[in-house]
Amino acid sequence: MNFELPDELHDHLQSVDSFIQSTILPLQHTGDNNRFFDHRREDARTDWDQNGNPRPEWEALLKQARDLADEAGFYRFALPKKYGGQEHPDTNLWMSAIRFYLSSHPVYGGGLGLANDLQNEHSIVGNFPDVLMVHHFGSEQQRQTLIPARLRGKFRMTFGLTEPEHGSDATFMSTVARRERGGFEISGAKKWQTGAHSCTHFLIFARTSGAAGSGTGITAFLVPREAFGLRIASYEWTLNMPTDHATVELEGVWVPESAVLGIVDQGLAIAQTFVHENRIRQAASSCGAAKFCLERSIERARSRKIWGEGKILADNQAIQFPIVELMTQVEMLRLLILKTSCDMDRIVAASKAGQVQQPAWVVIERQLSDKVAMCNFWANRLCCQAADRAIQIHGGDGYSRHYPFEHIYRHFRRYRITEGSEEIQMRKIAAYIFGFAGPLKRELDATERLKAKI
Repeated sequence: MNFELPDELHDHLQSVDSFIQSTILPLQHTGDNNRFFDHRREDARTDWDQNGNPRPEWEALLKQARDLADEAGFYRFALPKKYGGQEHPDTNLWMSAIRFYLSSHPVYGGGLGLANDLQNEHSIVGNFPDVLMVHHFGSEQQRQTLIPARLRGKFRMTFGLTEPEHGSDATFMSTVARRERGGFEISGAKKWQTGAHSCTHFLIFARTSGAAGSGTGITAFLVPREAFGLRIASYEWTLNMPTDHATVELEGVWVPESAVLGIVDQGLAIAQTFVHENRIRQAASSCGAAKFCLERSIERARSRKIWGEGKILADNQAIQFPIVELMTQVEMLRLLILKTSCDMDRIVAASKAGQVQQPAWVVIERQLSDKVAMCNFWANRLCCQAADRAIQIHGGDGYSRHYPFEHIYRHFRRYRITEGSEEIQMRKIAAYIFGFAGPLKRELDATERLKAKI
């Protein structure tokens, strides 16, 4: 058993770092671009007179960084080769290691910098869940038209599962779609439609059959932004501005059959397919940002002179012990994230080789969903604790916006809700531990069947 990252991965991380140092950081420091990252960041990024949306010049800078990363061959790493990606056999391990590295880096880490500004899900190494959804579930025509358009920035979609009255209980959604005039007529509402201000389409999940609470009978639709009957009702201002999170209302919105993504009544699978990849990578980012906060706190404690000459803040056990506890958790969590990522890659490889009959995401759900949930819910909580501790150790400076910790706390606090609330993830872990789901349930069921035969 080897706990070291492969040499090839180490070399790749160094290449990413060299590119950032030579290309991205100089761009960040060009002109007054640092206004988007220093104490002015929230105001510089936010158009307060336009619903609190991101300022166009802010998003233009992010696009410029992504374009440079794309030209250098980093941006599409996680995509299939046919879309310019590397399709690496250890994609999940590499993506977790990359996200941890970028978030923990002493110069541009914390998820706050042009290379990896996570408030916007921006990174020079893209994640692309939308591309993979269309790739795996779209029709041939959708794949040939929408994916190239997405990579050119001409197709952008939101993810419409949550509703004003339904969040984690998504199978009880109120939005419905009925067959009308050779297509479907959709009515309902969706909330927290990230990217609504600049999207071309809304991916809307609606019930097309079945009873409330059923996992079947839900269909995914690609609804054009300009569709008649679709209205952006509001943009929800958040703890960390700007906002691109809209509430969208649909009243008799008609779409043709070709707007269906995937199979009618089986749309929930689309929502579930890439949740594990997203959660493990997001966990790696949170874990890395936690390490960033703690290492900056250690530097502060070692340099801060107190009570006269010869004594520093780090001499106090009240400073040492909380950092010790949090850093111990970072190291343990980092290893669990990397191990779980490796296990996910093993399942993907087995699926590609035909060694398992079901799609990789189904096997990952059955075998590793509890481990992914452990990584994700604890990383998000840990990052908030580390940022809070960093604020405390830095004192008044930590509370100010001249340091990054308040921004890190405000941003990463969202993931304790948005990546599947930590309560939902803990419930899933409990189900696996106590045998209500997962491998233990199958083992217990098999034992009961054997007893019945005897």
